[in-house]
Amino acid sequence: MFGQTFYHELLRKYIIMFGNLFNDIQVNRYDSSNNLVTNLRVPVNYGPREKALSRLDQNPDLIPEYAMILPRMSFEMTSMNYAPTRKLNTIDRKVYQTGSDTSRLKFQYNPVPYDINMALSIMVKNADDGAQILEQILPYFTPEWTTTMNVIPEMNVKQDIPVVLQGVSTEDTYEGSFEQRRALIHTIDFIIKGYFYGPVRTSEVIKSAQVDIAAVTANTQFQIDLQSGRTLLDTQNITDADVDRTGRNSRIEIVPTVEGEDLANIDAADNFGFGVTKNFYIDGKKYNPVTDSDE
Repeated sequence: MFGQTFYHELLRKYIIMFGNLFNDIQVNRYDSSNNLVTNLRVPVNYGPREKALSRLDQNPDLIPEYAMILPRMSFEMTSMNYAPTRKLNTIDRKVYQTGSDTSRLKFQYNPVPYDINMALSIMVKNADDGAQILEQILPYFTPEWTTTMNVIPEMNVKQDIPVVLQGVSTEDTYEGSFEQRRALIHTIDFIIKGYFYGPVRTSEVIKSAQVDIAAVTANTQFQIDLQSGRTLLDTQNITDADVDRTGRNSRIEIVPTVEGEDLANIDAADNFGFGVTKNFYIDGKKYNPVTDSDE
């Protein structure tokens, strides 16, 4: 698309990062004497919770060959929204040098921010199991947890990605027949503050620059030829009609802000006593250092 194909796997990386936050949660079960009976590591998988509930409904007896053991967790991406408050200047670039070639650099424009909404569902059959899982998650989000990711290894771009907790909701499906299993579900909503990067490009290193400086006197009107980039100080023979007809020149009046500048002692850092508006232009010519002229 747009003349270049690229894929940084950013959405996949964000989803994997989110799942890894919850892949080491354990639940302990005790007897009446407060002795540890069972220690369970809670599995987590990507997918909608309706799939897990459907599996329970189809096999309510939990036969070991087909059973889905609770507790378990599942997460899914629910939506994505553009985040204008985190927007950076589009034309700013990140530059990185790779290899031994010092004449070329890799660069990449600023990324586009997006809020990725995620939902983590915790399915348990005992209320105490759900309380243990929630207690191992909620204290770490205040209300965000920040993870550093190497989002673009080719450019060595490491970025802090906040995961913000939005809220917790609970659903207890205890109604129904005796054959229907109870499903106690806690759903935690999160927002991943991610970024999406464009393609990686290469460019040559700018090693030299040519700067032309002209000193003018107060209240001088002069012409700038926008095609050649030349400053024409002698404007007596150029009329406004010529400027309007060609469309190449523009008349600028310089008004001094400081009186008494000694033009004989000016340097490159001097503003010559004038308020000047700077504009970039492309004259379409190449400077030849041998002949000291534009060709």
